[in-house]
Amino acid sequence: MAIPWSLTNIKSMITVAIPGYSYPDKPADNGMLSYSFYDKSCPNLNMIVRWGLWAAYKNDNRIAASLLRLHFHDCFVNGCDASVLLDDTKDFKGEKNALPNRNSARGFEVIESIKADVEKSCPSTVSCADILVLAAREAVVMSGGSNWPIPLGRRDGITASEKAANEQLPSPFEPLQNITAKFVANGLDVKDMVVLSGGHTIGFAQCSSFKRRLFNFKDTGKPDPTLDSSVLSNLQNFCPNVDGSNNKTSPLDSQSVYRFDNIYYKNIINNSGLLESDQALIGDPKTAAMVKDYSADQFLFSRDFAASMVKLGNIGVLTGQAGQIRNKCGSVN
Repeated sequence: MAIPWSLTNIKSMITVAIPGYSYPDKPADNGMLSYSFYDKSCPNLNMIVRWGLWAAYKNDNRIAASLLRLHFHDCFVNGCDASVLLDDTKDFKGEKNALPNRNSARGFEVIESIKADVEKSCPSTVSCADILVLAAREAVVMSGGSNWPIPLGRRDGITASEKAANEQLPSPFEPLQNITAKFVANGLDVKDMVVLSGGHTIGFAQCSSFKRRLFNFKDTGKPDPTLDSSVLSNLQNFCPNVDGSNNKTSPLDSQSVYRFDNIYYKNIINNSGLLESDQALIGDPKTAAMVKDYSADQFLFSRDFAASMVKLGNIGVLTGQAGQIRNKCGSVN
C-alpha cells in the first residue's frame, strides 16, 4: 500500500489549514489553552511530532488510525489528560487493560518515542496530553485528511481508572441512544458523534467486535438483516464462527483502507458499515440526514471533523498548576 504523502508533502503541512480557521496569538475560546503556548518554550514541537509520526507511519500504515483512536479513548475517560498512556501501579489499575483497550489499543511506544525526542529538545516542558493531541492530528493529515490548528497547554493527569474506561467509552454493541448520551456527557452533541464516527474511514476492527452481526444478531440465530449480502458472505468467510477468529482484523472501510475520506458514510448508505454502531447511524432520521450530507460532500466532512476534533481535544483538560508534565508518558513523575 503506497503512503499518500511524500517528504515534500510533510514539510508543507506546516501551513496547510482548513479555510475559516486562523492561528491567533491569544488563548483559545475556552480561556485556558493557547495556540501559541509553546512558541517560545518549544518552537520545534510540531516538527518533532510530525517527523516522529512519519517515521512510525512509514513502517506501519495502521498507526494513524491507532493514534486517532488512542486520543479519543484518552479524552472520553476523565478528559484529555494522557491517562490512557499510564501503566498500572500499586495505587491504581489503569486504562490500558480496560475491555475497550485490552489487546486492541496501539501506539503507546510511538507516543513514548516522540516524547523522548521532545524531551531532548525541550526538557520538562511539553505534556504527553499535548503530544497525543498533536499526533492524532498528524495521523489524519498523513492519511490524506485536512489539517487544523490546535490550542495547547494541557497538563498530564496523575492517575487513571480501568473502571472509568469500562463505563465511559462507547461500545459498538450499544444502542445509538446510549452512545449519544456518552458524547453528551462529555460536552459533545449528536453532530459531533456522527462526524467523529467518520474517523472509522481508516483503521481495522477485530472480528469479535462485529461477529454477532454475521451469525447471531441480537440472539436471533441469524445474521443482521441490514448488512449487505455480499459483504456478509465475505465477512463470514473471513471471520468464521469460532473463537479462533476473534482477534483477526478487518478494515473498517474496505474501499479505502488507509485513506482519510468520506467513503465511510457511503458504505453506511450502502448497508456496508462494519460495526453495529456505524450502521445504526442510518436508522435514525437525524443522524441519517448527516450521513447523507457527509457522503455527498468531502469538504463538509473535513471541515466538521476538524471542528469536532478541537472540541474533543478540549474535554476536561488540566491547565495551570493542575496535574504535571510527565518525564515519561507511561508513568507519573
